[in-house]
Amino acid sequence: MEGHFHIAYPGFTLDVDLPMPGKGITALFGPSGSGKTTVLRCMAGLERSPEGFLSVADEMWQDERRGIFLPTHKRPLGLVFQEASLFPHLSVLENLRYGMKRAGNTKGEGYDAMLDLLGIRTLLKRAPDSLSGGERQRVAIARALLTRPRLLLMDEPLSALDMKRKLEILPYLERLRDELSIPVLYVSHSLDEVARLADHLVLIENGRVTANGALMDILARPDAAFAGETGAVLETTVAEHEADGLTKLEFPGGKLYIAGNAHAPGNRLRCRIHASDVSLALSAHTDTSILNALPATIVAVANADTPGHVLVQLQLMGGESLLLARITERSRQALGIAPGLTVIAQVKSVAILR
Repeated sequence: MEGHFHIAYPGFTLDVDLPMPGKGITALFGPSGSGKTTVLRCMAGLERSPEGFLSVADEMWQDERRGIFLPTHKRPLGLVFQEASLFPHLSVLENLRYGMKRAGNTKGEGYDAMLDLLGIRTLLKRAPDSLSGGERQRVAIARALLTRPRLLLMDEPLSALDMKRKLEILPYLERLRDELSIPVLYVSHSLDEVARLADHLVLIENGRVTANGALMDILARPDAAFAGETGAVLETTVAEHEADGLTKLEFPGGKLYIAGNAHAPGNRLRCRIHASDVSLALSAHTDTSILNALPATIVAVANADTPGHVLVQLQLMGGESLLLARITERSRQALGIAPGLTVIAQVKSVAILR
């Protein structure tokens, strides 16, 4: 999947190249006004770029140089916005049938699987006004997917929900990511959502793409500042629950111990480690309360977004996993921190994303 859009507005220019995977969730992340929603509207055909190009699943939806532009109603895509936008006078079932009818899905292809995937089978007879915010969004996602799209566009679908409803719907979005065979473009300003859901990450600022790549790699870049939320993500597997109440997680490059966790051994967990929760030592210590001490090699050092601090990118021994540590410039000088040096990364806290 590949897109290019260039639009000049008064005081703002969008100019982006977007090669993206043909499967999984690609998150488009950036500050308000950076152009995220404009990119989504271009992909949907709601905004026309005079120099636009968009190819999805080897199908050309837009190539202005060749005079190709499919209008929105001819693009096989699904749209999910901040508000569910269900028809209030129709039941859940009738809303879903509307989506199938629009796509000519008269045989209900994928209907039963979608009910189970999004957990909405018990909601079919209810009116939209009787649903919680999370339930309405799940129905809206199901309606979009029952149009049999080749691309799903989601514009901050959780931003209108409170934390309880967000936590309710996130597991369903994870299931979508794991089971759908189409690309999903997910626009968000929440780094926690992005870290939990996305496979691929595009950073955008002032109408330009500043980074584009695998989520784990982009989050662990020392030059990709996230305003105090800087930190890496690790994909781990629950190894065992130990007698003293700790759970051991394993990943390429080592293991982590966390407080007892309900997930069964063999389950995958995505963990986020903030750069501020990683300290560095030149040798291993036994006289410390920090359980997680991981041998690593320094890859890069960059200035942090807070005065007197630097960000240190680390590659953990025995694998390709990356971490970030935020330390003071004074500590960097005192320890001789520089690329190529072997250190011990001491992890003080691990946040479980799922």
